[in-house]
Amino acid sequence: GNIFTQQPSYFSDLDETLPTVLQVFNNILHKCGLQCEGASAEPQKLEEKVSVTPGNMPLQELKDIVLYLCDTCTTLWAFLDVFPLACQTFHKHEFCYRLASFYELAIPELESAIKKRHYEDNSVFADLWRRISHSRKKMIEVFHILINQVCLQPILE
Repeated sequence: GNIFTQQPSYFSDLDETLPTVLQVFNNILHKCGLQCEGASAEPQKLEEKVSVTPGNMPLQELKDIVLYLCDTCTTLWAFLDVFPLACQTFHKHEFCYRLASFYELAIPELESAIKKRHYEDNSVFADLWRRISHSRKKMIEVFHILINQVCLQPILE
């Protein structure tokens, strides 16, 4: 068995950890100057309204965001792939809705910023494009695993 079968209390640990996982997506949106509807209850300070976008941020910052997103999506996918029972906990936190909102807001912005930017070195573009494409693919796969486990499996059983 896996560690969750041995230690059922890990489900409550997962439950407590999920808001932090969701916060990762909010942080990325915030760094890109994008707001997710219903993402944060905190009012934004007026002086915080600096218009930073993926298109005009420094290249290193764009690289960091894409790397962070790629790592996050790959890790989430690997976790749900080996442990689909965790899907119920993700579902409880409206993960599908939050992931879809994030995808809709962030991915087109990031892809567009990566395509339009001028690069000294074309391998930087190739690497960023590969990583954003991989992130997009993993987000879709995570979504599929969640829908399959939460919606389709119960019907089939």
